[in-house]
Amino acid sequence: MNIHAVVLAAGKGTRMNSSLYKVMHPLCGKPMIEHVVDALVPLALRNLVVIVGHGAEAVKEQLGNRVQYALQKEQLGTAHALWMSSGILGEQEGVTIVLNGDTPLVQSETLQELLDCHQAKQAAATVLTAVVDNPTGYGRIIRDENGAVRKIVEEKDATLGQKKVNEISTGIFCFDNRKLFATLPHVSNENAQGEYYLPDVLALLQEQGELVAASVAADAEEGAGVNDRVQLAYMEQLMRKRINERHMRRGVTMVDPNATYIDSTVTIGRDTVLYPGTVLLGQTRIGEGCQIGPHAQVKDMNIEDYTRVPPFSAFDGNRHTDRALAYAGAATSGQSYEQK
Repeated sequence: MNIHAVVLAAGKGTRMNSSLYKVMHPLCGKPMIEHVVDALVPLALRNLVVIVGHGAEAVKEQLGNRVQYALQKEQLGTAHALWMSSGILGEQEGVTIVLNGDTPLVQSETLQELLDCHQAKQAAATVLTAVVDNPTGYGRIIRDENGAVRKIVEEKDATLGQKKVNEISTGIFCFDNRKLFATLPHVSNENAQGEYYLPDVLALLQEQGELVAASVAADAEEGAGVNDRVQLAYMEQLMRKRINERHMRRGVTMVDPNATYIDSTVTIGRDTVLYPGTVLLGQTRIGEGCQIGPHAQVKDMNIEDYTRVPPFSAFDGNRHTDRALAYAGAATSGQSYEQK
């Protein structure tokens, strides 16, 4: 079976109040859009299309030829954005995953579960949902009396009763590709925003007698998007926690995980100890049995096994501060270490 994916990344993101294109804002060492693309790669996709608009050149420079691109010149809604990929995907067989470029916490395993659910139920469309305490701002999942998904109602179009529903759409979908592109031209923009909403495809498919299924995400945060700097900071906090826990499970000791900052691109050997205030950035590689900090920053460096990076030091590539020396031998100090 052919698997395709479309990442919707054409929005400007005005609430970020920034000259930087929204999906290009960094999160733990990489732009948001790159986290999303990295989550899709393990699915062995036949086509991966990124819908670009504002800031298209920045996205293309970042992702290069790893993906294909389609341009949405006018921002007329998510269904309209997806239709921009019809020249690439419109005649393809298989299934298509659709997700937003500002959902950096989504994981490959969750997307695979969505695919598995879609195939097992032989659905025309499957939506990834989540149950949350505060559904404000999200599309609500409206089910029928049998528990099947009837439709998704956006916040601005929801009634008071619908706003009380706490099962939300994550904005991540899986579609039968042929049925998706046959239905998209029939989506209407008769709503409060005058936009073409992708979730309306579900209702149209049901009118045709097609099955719309749902896969409930174990972690509601995976589908959360970023609309402003407050949400960006919150996402970074969640991702740092995930990164730190992964390293600790692999044998790294953190004296205070809440005061340890590690980019997603960093690798660390087992039995290394990270003291409070450690900041590891970029393409840093830390060997086994090292001691880092407290209050040490290392960026784009290879630190050999059993090296001690002393407190209040900073290393950046081949450069380091005059006060900073790294000492070989975390267990037995003595020899100075020079970056090669």
